[in-house]
Amino acid sequence: MAADRANRPAAGPGPTDPAVEVRRSPRRRRTVSAYREGDRTVVLIPAQMSAGEEERWVRAMLDRLERRERRSALDEPELSRRALVLSAQYLGGRARPVSVRWVGNQAARWGSCTPVDGTIRISDRVRGLPEYVVDYVLLHELAHLLVPNHGPEFWALLKAYSRTERARGYLEGYSRSDGPTDRDDHDDQDDSDIREPDVDI
Repeated sequence: MAADRANRPAAGPGPTDPAVEVRRSPRRRRTVSAYREGDRTVVLIPAQMSAGEEERWVRAMLDRLERRERRSALDEPELSRRALVLSAQYLGGRARPVSVRWVGNQAARWGSCTPVDGTIRISDRVRGLPEYVVDYVLLHELAHLLVPNHGPEFWALLKAYSRTERARGYLEGYSRSDGPTDRDDHDDQDDSDIREPDVDI
């Protein structure tokens, strides 16, 4: 956790619910973010924001997060079907995962895969993101079933998806407002993952 952030869980309904943690960051100037972290919701705000503004923005972000999750959440069978559709459309159907599931234990990853057993795990923080971003995360992991590293062959596979750069920009943009990010490091022979910062909504 960044040393220059003042993190504090709040207390009561709405913005003061113990399940809501407000994190103030001096790096932030104008942006407000929210994401799920296990059974908590984390709201990131500028350090200079007043208590009244904090309350208003926390309520707004909780509402927005819920609306987006309702609108775009896929259950696991739908997620698996979507992965197969994307594989057929962009990878010639060559990437055929054994399983694709949501997980709640990836705090610094959007997704991960294990090429040796064909399993893909997508962070449940991705559930509320725009559809093209969810598709990119799925495609990224599908591509790792074919190429476990991040070499030229891997990125050549993702060129077929016209929104790759836009989706990467969406995910990476929040690292610039929230500070240092874990880099996208992989064990080339086993577990591949996207290590990115938490997203704002």
